[in-house]
Amino acid sequence: MAEVKNKGGGVQIDLISGDRMAELTSMEKIRMILDGVREGNIVILEEGLSPDEESRLIEVTMTEISPDEFNGIEIETYPRSETKDQSFLDRLMGKESTKKLTVIGPANQIETLHKDETLISALVSRK
Repeated sequence: MAEVKNKGGGVQIDLISGDRMAELTSMEKIRMILDGVREGNIVILEEGLSPDEESRLIEVTMTEISPDEFNGIEIETYPRSETKDQSFLDRLMGKESTKKLTVIGPANQIETLHKDETLISALVSRK
C-alpha cells in the first residue's frame, strides 16, 4: 500500500484487490492487514482470507492487544455467489471459496449495524 498521510482527519479506507493478496504469503497478508488497522484504517479485501488465514489473523491480533495502544479488530465477511464462482469439483469436495468481501477495522472505531448475505452496513467513527 502506498503511504498516504491523512490530513483531513477522516477515516482512511484501504481497498485491496484479490490480485494483490494472491502475491502474498499468509503471514504477509496478516501483517499488511494488521499494520493498516493499527494505523486506524479500515481494510477491505476484495476476496477475503481462507478460514486458516482468518483464524491466524485473530490469533495474531490477540497477541498484539494492549489496553493503551491497540484494542483489536472488528471483522465482517459476506460470501459472493458460491455456486457461480466455484467449480463442480470444489463444491463436491466441500472446499470453501475465498471469494468473499471482508471488512476489517479497529474494534474501537467500527460497529456493525446490519449484516446479511448481500450487505454489510457499518458505522465508522473517528478516534
